[in-house]
Amino acid sequence: MENNTGNEIGPDYVDPSLLSSYEDSPVSKPLTGNSGDANDVLNSIFRQAIDREASDIHFIVGCLPLIRVSKELIFLDTYNEITLEEQRKYINIILKNNNKLVEVLEEQRLLDTNYKYETTRFRVNISFAMDAPTISMRIIKDTLPPYDSLNLPPIIKEYAIKSQGLILVTGKPGTGKSTTMSALVNEINETENKKILMLESPIEYVHTNKRSIIIQKEVSPYGDCKSYQTGVVNSLREDCDVLVVGEIRDKATMDATIEMAETGHLVIGTLHTNSCAETIDRIINFYPTEDQQTVKFMLANALKLVVSQRMIRGGYGNMVMIPEVLVVDEQIGGMIKKEKFNNIEVEDAMQSGREKGNISIVYSLADAVNSGRITMEQAMKEVDFKRQELLTRVVAVGKQRKFY
Repeated sequence: MENNTGNEIGPDYVDPSLLSSYEDSPVSKPLTGNSGDANDVLNSIFRQAIDREASDIHFIVGCLPLIRVSKELIFLDTYNEITLEEQRKYINIILKNNNKLVEVLEEQRLLDTNYKYETTRFRVNISFAMDAPTISMRIIKDTLPPYDSLNLPPIIKEYAIKSQGLILVTGKPGTGKSTTMSALVNEINETENKKILMLESPIEYVHTNKRSIIIQKEVSPYGDCKSYQTGVVNSLREDCDVLVVGEIRDKATMDATIEMAETGHLVIGTLHTNSCAETIDRIINFYPTEDQQTVKFMLANALKLVVSQRMIRGGYGNMVMIPEVLVVDEQIGGMIKKEKFNNIEVEDAMQSGREKGNISIVYSLADAVNSGRITMEQAMKEVDFKRQELLTRVVAVGKQRKFY
């Protein structure tokens, strides 16, 4: 075999004259990548999301970063697809290299926490898909909007300030339940002398004491209390006047919540349900058949108000709140106690009981149409075929008056 001479080019040879031009090429400098600073990339994405008034940010391995603006997912195409190595860097930054949080994520493959960028806070969920971590971040506004700006009926605030018992704020994720709950807390804080205990996972809006004292506890394996159930049970010993339960997920938490409401306290809680009637049905079905009748009597006595929220994209691309309100009086309480709970019966009672403060989804949609916040076409998509004719009639009548 002949020896290579100085003039021969081997398989690994690179022309030195090409190196400088390659390094100067903008294509060789991705906005994301191992050569860049992960912290700078994250901050850039956070700033863009805030400036564009996004509600959520998503980091998924193999995808471009995404933000959600007015329910629409938007790819940030000035960045590259996220690699597994980059995703791990982002997680370390978000968790601030906290060994306890990292340990929980590794053991449970799931973590809820929060993160702060400048003055903006994020609710963070980290989970796994096909063995790769995914990050979902909900943006929490810097300041809590006043109750009157949320397009919610005054009766909800009235019940929160004066009432004892259980108030439930329900809706799908992203419908503003936490915002409504915090706005109610702020109203109590400004007008009443109360001790308010809030259980959240994680803490979103940070409240300051005004006329009331507010204690906020994070519910998580590494937080202030391990579960909602233990937090609610312990609240009975903490001499609070108002208890806020960030999410009622199971029978045990519901048991403790009803018990707290029955002892003369005001309890405000949330569930992921689509309507007021469905909320009651969901609670009943937390329990085995043999216990349901007992629970119905307890619920009929403890439950005072159910609020169900929807968010619809308005004509100007903004999100419009559509509330439904059920006042639990003797009539509704009697329906709850029946051997067979009937959703339609409750919805019909809401429809005919507007003078009591009930606001059905049909009337709420009609108000939004007549005020120009949403179109008739959008409203029609929110009700089933049987109620579309009613919606048309109510819109026609509502042109002369508001329903709430």
